[in-house]
Amino acid sequence: MAQYYLMSQLPSLDALGDNMPLPITEERFLDLCHRFLDKTAQNELTKLSLMPSRTPEKSSSALIEAWNEGERDLRIVLGKVRAEKMKKSFHAENLENKSMPGTLLQVARTAVEAESPMEAEKFLSHYRLGFLETLRPMDNFSEDAVFYYWLKLKLISRIRQFDADSGTTAYRNIYNSIINGVGLEAVQ
Repeated sequence: MAQYYLMSQLPSLDALGDNMPLPITEERFLDLCHRFLDKTAQNELTKLSLMPSRTPEKSSSALIEAWNEGERDLRIVLGKVRAEKMKKSFHAENLENKSMPGTLLQVARTAVEAESPMEAEKFLSHYRLGFLETLRPMDNFSEDAVFYYWLKLKLISRIRQFDADSGTTAYRNIYNSIINGVGLEAVQ
């Protein structure tokens, strides 16, 4: 019942224009969740990420499990396609035992062939939003609806943070570190 009160207070994230401000901040959303959700749901929300861990973690939510698996698969296929393009070897745990959908392979190839990293990121973000939409719960007042909303809010917020100049600088830094053999982690 608490999810009903929470979801009824949240503004719609559908049909937002690129230049429209987000109708709610991540901080405000989390504050509302803290007031209305039980500890178990709050813990699930806290662990929910746009970048799930490489090793699957159990969740009580089918939506979270499906999101994490889909995002892990996308990242694995992207790594494989990028490695093939650079003529390098690629190894991911359990990749040999898992067949990836052809559509996922095509998404990765399209992203890797994009003219710029910004274009590739925008393409991947739109793919992720589309994938998330396939997971949208039928019950708009369920815990999964809260998790769906959180992921969508995080994805839209991330897209809005894209900046061509800082992206180009980060790309050059990472590229130079690879060429020079220095390990550098990309920061989100």
